[in-house]
Amino acid sequence: MTYNEYTAPLQERLMDAFDEMVVYKDLSKGNIVSSFKLPSFLRDWVLKRFQDDTGEIDMEEASAFIHEFIPKKDQWKAIQNRIVTQNERVKLVARISVNIDVKTQTVSFAMPDFGLGYKETVITPEVWERCSDDLLRSEENWGTVELGYMYPSETCKYGRIELLNYRGFCPYSIDLDEFKDAREMFSLEEWVDIVLGAIDYNPKGYDGLSQKLAMLQRLLPFVEKNLNLIELAPPGTGKSYLFGQVSRYGWLVSGKSTRAELIYNKRTKTEGVVAYKDYVALDEIREAVYMKDTELHSALQEMMENKKFKTADGHEVNIDAGIVFLGNIIGENQNEYRNMFAELPEPFHKTPFLERLHGFIKGWELPIMNEDMKAKGWALNSEYYSTIMHELRDDPSYRVVVEDMLEVPEKANTRDTEAVKRICSAFLKILFPNVRSAEDISPFDFDTYCLQPALQMRGIIIMQKGFADAKEAGKSVPDIRVKGMLQ
Repeated sequence: MTYNEYTAPLQERLMDAFDEMVVYKDLSKGNIVSSFKLPSFLRDWVLKRFQDDTGEIDMEEASAFIHEFIPKKDQWKAIQNRIVTQNERVKLVARISVNIDVKTQTVSFAMPDFGLGYKETVITPEVWERCSDDLLRSEENWGTVELGYMYPSETCKYGRIELLNYRGFCPYSIDLDEFKDAREMFSLEEWVDIVLGAIDYNPKGYDGLSQKLAMLQRLLPFVEKNLNLIELAPPGTGKSYLFGQVSRYGWLVSGKSTRAELIYNKRTKTEGVVAYKDYVALDEIREAVYMKDTELHSALQEMMENKKFKTADGHEVNIDAGIVFLGNIIGENQNEYRNMFAELPEPFHKTPFLERLHGFIKGWELPIMNEDMKAKGWALNSEYYSTIMHELRDDPSYRVVVEDMLEVPEKANTRDTEAVKRICSAFLKILFPNVRSAEDISPFDFDTYCLQPALQMRGIIIMQKGFADAKEAGKSVPDIRVKGMLQ
């Protein structure tokens, strides 16, 4: 059954299609949950846990739960005291990673949000056997951890904080086929509003479909591997929030960072966030200290080109993450027909670096954040939708559709055509996830909502290359078309 056969209100169809994946959000109103400033995926989980069928929250119970199980960093000393000196077993919802020591055959864990490192912890063989599958799902995992204290012994000179139990934070089961089928129940306009609600925005705060679609360009690296973008926007358009708070599968870098944190730590021989995150968003690139590191420039360029990075000690870091550069831009420079990168760091003045960027997002087309743009109403749970986007990255069927739909001119630049195809694939996943073959989408819709935006995003990169190198001036994006469509 398709969406035009439905007459029920959107909210009712949303509930019918996604059931337990729907939560009531009112981010414009302060409450005990919002005051804790939890990431979106964790906030929605708490909201759903304490909401009734009308969306009302039991504030007293929610507050007690957060205080007990989701502590702030400044509460860690008190928690340590309970574990170490009072010998309590303590349960927390936290981010955790594990380390397997090859020399000693011991397993330890870290909880980076509290500054707890591998040297202070231990996971016994019994617990590891029971919990290892969940703990090895990714480099870092969110879940419910139960902690205790292991006293010094003949085999362990120093005491350790011990992991007693772990249960992965996965409040919903994910069925991609069900998700794809559910898309059939909604028009494009309705679906765009649903996606905006899933990422914490109120569709009513936007000026029409075109502005909403411009906003959704930011989600492209959430669903497509190795998609590298740059966005320049005025301050206050919500770049940092979307890339830093909505999905636990991405990573926002702001302020200080190092090559060791981003790519590879030579001392510990551990891979950085680019090895296990879906995207790495580098914020405030104009002012960031790390963007002055010339070795980092070379590493980023190699990663964006080859999807891997070879370290000086011969280790190879394989990378699926897209690299997203975020920066502010003043009003007079908000024009793709002039040099917008003049004030950006050195690599953005060089063609080899620029051509590895697949597309440009015109952030000035997005409204400045205001209270009307904060989600208010029934919406998809952010944790559920961010996990769906994560799963869509491994679905190759969309690229097959793109290849079947596009007509590429002979001798077209390979980097340009690859960039356009990746962006088209990402748009399909965001806007038309129900498409399983070229017959499932009209040539007009594919051209309007996938190809044309992709050509525009890539075209801006090509123009900026022309400002960086006179030899590149005057070039344009290849004349890629939809097969069988009248021009």
